[in-house]
Amino acid sequence: MRPAGKHTRLALLTGRTSFIVRGSLQAKRPVGDDQSTRAAQAGTPRLTVGCAATANRILPPRLRTENDVKKKIRAIQYGVGPIGASIARLMRSKHAIEIVGAIDTDPAKAGRDLGEVAGAPDAPWGVIISADAQDVLGLSADVVIHSTSSSLPAVTEQLLACLEAEACIVSTCEELAYPYRTYPELAAQLDKAAKDWGVALIGTGVNPGFAMDKLAITLAAVSQRIEHVKAVRIVDAGSRRLPLQKKVGAGMSEEEFRAQVQAGLIKHVGLPESVAMIADSLNLAVDEIAETIEPVIAKASVTTPFLTVAAGQVAGVHQIARAVKNGQEIIYLELQMYVGASAPADTIELRGEPNISLVIPGGSPGDIATASVVVNTIPVILDAPAGLRTARDLPIGFLSPDARP
Repeated sequence: MRPAGKHTRLALLTGRTSFIVRGSLQAKRPVGDDQSTRAAQAGTPRLTVGCAATANRILPPRLRTENDVKKKIRAIQYGVGPIGASIARLMRSKHAIEIVGAIDTDPAKAGRDLGEVAGAPDAPWGVIISADAQDVLGLSADVVIHSTSSSLPAVTEQLLACLEAEACIVSTCEELAYPYRTYPELAAQLDKAAKDWGVALIGTGVNPGFAMDKLAITLAAVSQRIEHVKAVRIVDAGSRRLPLQKKVGAGMSEEEFRAQVQAGLIKHVGLPESVAMIADSLNLAVDEIAETIEPVIAKASVTTPFLTVAAGQVAGVHQIARAVKNGQEIIYLELQMYVGASAPADTIELRGEPNISLVIPGGSPGDIATASVVVNTIPVILDAPAGLRTARDLPIGFLSPDARP
């Protein structure tokens, strides 16, 4: 059972965006509010306390005013690598969000100001990064932005600690994006823990989370029948962060690349998860989801801000995931992510009634898009039912820099 009353969380609406904020309630009863009081006593719906869709308690009538406790969303940044730093800078630009803490076990970061580590022009922020996760999680945050690893088994204990702190979670862990087929036991464990604590969590980003799954699912809204789904994403890894360039094998020999693929160390994580999300969302029964990973070999020398790939070395990955039913392919996802890609783009094709095609020249802009998806998901996850959620469950949102809590 969820422990009672460690924090009070109040659901508020700002325009069409629902926020849940946590803290003490200090609103005063307005003079002459007899009509609203009578309406509340008569059974008029009142603001709920707790997880947005699961609360069974109600605020007393004296707290029902137009100016009810409008607090900023209290956020913790968990992991301050390149993606975590980008997310922190974006959160800093949002009026509705207050960053109250940061966690990173890297000795080079712990003890330093988050703004300085994130490379923010307005640093310092007065938020000190700590290696003690439990200490920071005790700061009564509404949401934890989690960006430490792509591996769900590696981060499960981190996620459980955040849930126990009664915080919602938006994570960039790719294997959390749709873990039901790959890690069903961990998915069930996290779902139960989130429901026990009355909060919600999601794994999301640009891919998985948008470009090769949510976008196709959204386009299906104008379809009457779908027979086949195809998504192709071409990314110039040379414009991305160093960890990603290493993750796709840039600069390796072909032999080293194939050995690292066999060891599970070189790949873009999340493609099978996107296939599964699409299949379940569009009710496309599948017998098998298969994935192939091949190297892209550089035809000429390519230099990025971080490394140089010589001709004949690996420039990145060519990765394909397919879903098959009765021997027939029904979903095809192809990712080409390598340094020097000359024509980056995102393409979605739905074959059915009618046929639909969408091309985004240049593609969704990588790390910028990942930070955007994560931060724009914050108010959405705060308003979500308790439990493990995915991009297929939740609406697409946009959190304006000027949005008020």
